[in-house]
Amino acid sequence: MKETCIRIGSRASQLAVVQSQWVMQQIHRIAPDICLELVTMKTTGDKILQKTLDEIGGKGLFLKELDAALLARQVDLCVHSLKDVPIAENPLLPIGAYTKRATPNDVLVLPKGISFSDWKPDISVGSASSRRTMQFQQLYPMCQVRPVRGNVLTRLEKLDSGEYSALILAEAGLERLHLCDRISHRFLPTEMVPAAGQGILAVQGRVGEYQDLLEKLNDPKSAFCAKTERALSRALDGDCTAPIGAYVDLQETTMQLYGFYAENGRIAKAQCCGDPTQALQLTAELAVELKKRVQEKEAML
Repeated sequence: MKETCIRIGSRASQLAVVQSQWVMQQIHRIAPDICLELVTMKTTGDKILQKTLDEIGGKGLFLKELDAALLARQVDLCVHSLKDVPIAENPLLPIGAYTKRATPNDVLVLPKGISFSDWKPDISVGSASSRRTMQFQQLYPMCQVRPVRGNVLTRLEKLDSGEYSALILAEAGLERLHLCDRISHRFLPTEMVPAAGQGILAVQGRVGEYQDLLEKLNDPKSAFCAKTERALSRALDGDCTAPIGAYVDLQETTMQLYGFYAENGRIAKAQCCGDPTQALQLTAELAVELKKRVQEKEAML
């Protein structure tokens, strides 16, 4: 009798495949004898590259085909970068596990052979995120930022060919592709608040299926940070395309929560510290503070 395999759905990009293969390795550590099969597909978000994500409907387009495959039982589990998963989750396709977090920071990547101290931003900087763009322009108001699309390797090719003077990318993606040598500068959360869930992989499945396996795969610390950060984003009425940042630095008895929020071109940053058991209260209070700061800036105009 042929062994039944768990089919793991993934986008077809090199980074997505590497991430899915890493999750498959973790599953094999939990259940060495389990049969796993990787199923890749191009999503709508991968196919439409001439427009920004905001113009075509947001990062949720990276999940559309994979969600359909899950519902049609063509795959059994899917692996996503959590920052690309819409805040409003499909109750039929819940996130069953959050993996151990990679480095969550955003980074500046320069052309080969150029150091950060020698960098002169005389050509525009590439960014695929309005959240990154707005925070970067706070730090470097004289820089022009242009949208950049494509997977990580395609973006690096555009950088090295001279289309951009620099790129702003997630460190986690470079880390997983063994490209950390391309990092020229790491932004601290106080400089650039990461996207909610950045650096965490989400394993999604059909409700009620593979629960024991997913519980063993789940990293409790990552799950806490992910849920808290997404709660802040939700309190700010955001989804994965909104210019919102949320990041939790979790220690044993305390947590530091960083937030970034923008509305009508007005931006605000704030942070708070407290007991992790009060996480939901802290997110609600920080959301109120961020909205208040944006409204105060609008009132001054």
